[in-house]
Amino acid sequence: MRDLRADFPGLVTGEGAAWHYLDTAATSQKPQKVIDAMARAMGEDYATVHRGVYARSADMTRRFEQARSRVASFISAKNDSEIVFVRGATEGINLVAQSWGGMNIAAGDRIMLSQLEHHSNIVPWQMLAERVGAQIDICPLTDDGRIDLDWLEANLTEQHKLVALAHVSNVLGSVLGAKRAAKAAHSIGAKILLDGCQSAPRMRLDMAELDCDFFVFSGHKLYGPTGIGVLWAREELLEAMPPWQGGGAMIERVTFEKTTYGPAPQRFEAGTPMITEVIALHAAIDYTLAQAGEDGMASLYAHENALVRETREALGRFNSIRLLGPDSSAGIVSFTMEGVHPHDLGTILDEENVAIRAGHHCAQPLMDHYGIPATARASFGLYSTQDDIAALVRGIERTQKIFG
Repeated sequence: MRDLRADFPGLVTGEGAAWHYLDTAATSQKPQKVIDAMARAMGEDYATVHRGVYARSADMTRRFEQARSRVASFISAKNDSEIVFVRGATEGINLVAQSWGGMNIAAGDRIMLSQLEHHSNIVPWQMLAERVGAQIDICPLTDDGRIDLDWLEANLTEQHKLVALAHVSNVLGSVLGAKRAAKAAHSIGAKILLDGCQSAPRMRLDMAELDCDFFVFSGHKLYGPTGIGVLWAREELLEAMPPWQGGGAMIERVTFEKTTYGPAPQRFEAGTPMITEVIALHAAIDYTLAQAGEDGMASLYAHENALVRETREALGRFNSIRLLGPDSSAGIVSFTMEGVHPHDLGTILDEENVAIRAGHHCAQPLMDHYGIPATARASFGLYSTQDDIAALVRGIERTQKIFG
């Protein structure tokens, strides 16, 4: 891939030096084209959507719905009506838990999660389970940090109504065998939700091929702005789900005696939507696919996977470093350094203009599984290069000297 750093104004320091940003799994940097698209949408093009009869409002409404179509195409959804705009993946999961879960999960039912889930794919299900009297089961991991699908297939029962799993682990980068997991869930009549926050920026997505029932991702990890995400669900499921928030735009007719609701996805988008964020998400997808070229998202995955392999090889030369997760992963390397807390390592690396994530990564049950409080995490994006790896290694060498 060509060097894309010039497209991202955030990848330089205030002094003009290169900033080695290795925290894309937390949030991606934004290309200038996305920044410009959002500024135009917030400035000279701005108007409300789905309400105004004047020309600018009609134009913005058209662009808003074009963005929905772009998202549908990006994930190979069957049609646009399966795309619900939400504030982020967290809101998407909560929507499913409150709406679909409230109708379909009752006392005695079971929900299957895994040991490596992000808190956003744990807490909403705990809240639902506590409210209705359901139970939560946890699928363990293989030795190399993958969701153990052999165990999953052997332990799913007809009591399980939902399986909710990360498509890609935000800590380990391990990739789920999603189709196999979906087959296991469907074999006992359960639905399956995939958390696609880490897969959407770096993998080709096809909802029919994945065979899931719900899929969520956030725009800010896909080179777009914060405050926008996507929930995809099978059309028949959305049509059967009640709204979870009430207000303007999601209604058909309101009287004090009774309110009737619009069809999906309208009924799930109460209030004035995230207009400028949706427009910017469209620009982010366009930019990402333009960099992917003829090979599509597969080329981005290959680029980041190669960086992962090189990083693991480089870090593996340090006796003090423990690498977590599989050798081949989707853009993420987590590790610990003997005698050095990840926060201290992160601070020293910051002095070298290297930005990593240090902490529990909103995955405390996974930290408990490994018996550690936190890890250091280097994560890559389409703008990452071998120079970033070299800077990381130099920073670790300096840390090693400091801590003796």
